[in-house]
Amino acid sequence: MTGPRERLQELGLELPGVAAPKGVYVPARRTGDQVWTSGQLPLVGGELPATGLVGADVDPDDAAAYARIAALNALAAIDALVGLEAIRSVVKLVGYVASAPGFGGQPQVVNGASELLGAVFGPAGEHARSAIGVAALPLGAPVEVEVVVDLT
Repeated sequence: MTGPRERLQELGLELPGVAAPKGVYVPARRTGDQVWTSGQLPLVGGELPATGLVGADVDPDDAAAYARIAALNALAAIDALVGLEAIRSVVKLVGYVASAPGFGGQPQVVNGASELLGAVFGPAGEHARSAIGVAALPLGAPVEVEVVVDLT
């Protein structure tokens, strides 16, 4: 059986280092048999690949790719806390999309994160989800995601 690390390798991905918090919080917190991540931005090497509102400054397809990066950062935070192998299933994904007025494509943007979780965990990656449009996100990020997982 292929585990999540092997699936990441098959996808040509590797977990980044855990991004240093930009405030007073921890990247992930275990409670009982779950881990909840803090909101994860699509940081690459400590920098955002783009800033601005999706549907105006940021193309929705690019934003979906950034949601994928943010989900990868969430997995890195979980891995640092308990290890990817401890994940039994993904319970919930919340995606926030900094949205231009009138933009309604939040579900398609957050699909970038959902698809990554499905690719890494297979059926165990199926999750409940919210895709929320907001006026602004920290540092001007176009997307932010939170992930909740059940542990073995």
